[in-house]
Amino acid sequence: MPTQPPKSNVLKFLYENSLLLVGGLLVLVTLIGQLFTGWHDYNSELEDMELLPLTLGAYAQSGHFLEATFENWESEFLQMGLYVVLTIWLRQRGSSESKKLYEEEEVDQEPNPTKEDAPGPVKRGGWQLALYRRSLSIAFFLLFFGSFWLHAKGGAEVYSIEQVHNGKSAVGTLDYMTTSRFWFESFQNWQSEFLSIVSIVGLSIFLRQHGSPESKQVDAAHTETGK
Repeated sequence: MPTQPPKSNVLKFLYENSLLLVGGLLVLVTLIGQLFTGWHDYNSELEDMELLPLTLGAYAQSGHFLEATFENWESEFLQMGLYVVLTIWLRQRGSSESKKLYEEEEVDQEPNPTKEDAPGPVKRGGWQLALYRRSLSIAFFLLFFGSFWLHAKGGAEVYSIEQVHNGKSAVGTLDYMTTSRFWFESFQNWQSEFLSIVSIVGLSIFLRQHGSPESKQVDAAHTETGK
């Protein structure tokens, strides 16, 4: 890895933001893949119901695409929001994903408003600081509730098409949220995200990945807690 910043501003930007840029590119590529495969899959379902197929543009605005996208996003935001909050108070002996068991850490210290490069809310204090010091978990939970609603909205549209095809009544978003189908979709995604938390917390006790900040040092004892 470079020990000095690249001389080119472009290379410097790419290197310093490479984790977010690559992550964003992976999201975009897989979302496009989901769009095209979902389009073909849903048109097959519509054909089975003897309904007209959708154009790609129409599918991108359909309840099927909306539901499939935000059904997954909601579980991701829920996972991250809960993980951020739970790691404030809970510990796991030996895990790199836990704070240390009995030592005070830098993240527990009160913010210093006199620090030269401190963010604006820290310097201004009051309600802005109170909000800012919890802004990460607040953002994740707001994204979760937004995705939760869009999952329900898209699901209600798909469910209603099926209901009408079977000679039954269409349902609204709130009605759909009372169905077992909606909660089955939610719970099956939520449990997989909670499993990923258990996996990274538990496996990081005994296993290592050289060079990753998510792992302890390779020669660290299994009982060593935190990074």
